[in-house]
Amino acid sequence: MSVAVVPVTAFEQNCTILMCQETQQAAIVDPGGDLPRVRSQLEKMGAKPVKILLTHAHIDHAGGTAALARDLDIPVIGPQKEDEFWIQSLPQQSMMFGFPKAEAFTPDQWLNDGDTVTVGKVTLQVIHTPGHTPGHVVFFDPDAKLALVGDVIFNGSIGRTDFPRGNFDELVASIRGKLFPLGDDIEFICGHGPNSTFGKERQTNPFVSDHRG
Repeated sequence: MSVAVVPVTAFEQNCTILMCQETQQAAIVDPGGDLPRVRSQLEKMGAKPVKILLTHAHIDHAGGTAALARDLDIPVIGPQKEDEFWIQSLPQQSMMFGFPKAEAFTPDQWLNDGDTVTVGKVTLQVIHTPGHTPGHVVFFDPDAKLALVGDVIFNGSIGRTDFPRGNFDELVASIRGKLFPLGDDIEFICGHGPNSTFGKERQTNPFVSDHRG
């Protein structure tokens, strides 16, 4: 699998392109905006986009989704249905944060814990990880030892829980109960900032490490 990260929007959100090297088929994960930059990266990779995957529906992750899905004529997969209210509020979110006007949409498929999503010959596991938003999901490729964690956990931090239906205890439970057990050697791409590994965060992250408190 080839992986490219394209920082988009004023929030420097890590939109990620996952391409199956065998088939050149690609998924675009969290196209929050700056779509010309995303399309340019697809062309550079020689990728054939086949789907959009969403970890959650905050504006910086989902703002460009409707336009990109229409332009490329590809389906939108995810997040989990509890984020529907965030998708419907995208026009208001875009005004609130000074983003270009974003359109609401309905995903072609909602995801649930335990589902799988394919990109060419690559299979991603879907893990429902509520806390930052209620319908947040993580995409995990066990073969590549790579997880796309959206805004659940960051290098040295965790996602905010002060937005509607955020929940700190749920978020910590998602990280410690669902992500850390995947293995210390799993690298993750987060929604903002540099990559890390679950092992490093389990040792040093002040919010969720084994040594906290």
